[in-house]
Amino acid sequence: MSSEVGAARLMTRSAIFALQAAMEDLPTEEKIEPHVEHHFAPGCYGREIFMPAGSVVVGKIHRHAHLNVLLEGECEVVTEHERERLTAPHVWVSTPGIKRAVHNITDVRWITFHPTEETDLTKIEAEVIAPSYDNLIEEAI
Repeated sequence: MSSEVGAARLMTRSAIFALQAAMEDLPTEEKIEPHVEHHFAPGCYGREIFMPAGSVVVGKIHRHAHLNVLLEGECEVVTEHERERLTAPHVWVSTPGIKRAVHNITDVRWITFHPTEETDLTKIEAEVIAPSYDNLIEEAI
């Protein structure tokens, strides 16, 4: 990877974090809490999220590759690697360490699938989500 590409990725990553910080500073009445449903099967956790048209959501940093299914709707997704417009139905695998900003053009239903035997949501989050990129680097060492 060239130093220019690396710098561009870091700038995009920083912009996603800045967006998240700005959203956290919004008054409570302006924040949109997406509706989330949880699905469990042996060895698998599915997290389904409904995001209304016009909303912007910033995701968390995922530790592992996982399956994504855009069930319904259209959205624009920005990561440090790319910007793309997705239209349902769409299925893909996310790479470890991915963090996204999502602008929902229409109402969107999106589900992620994570391999786990766990059913406790707090434990699942600790297993699936990295609190920071520093944690990912430390885990890789």
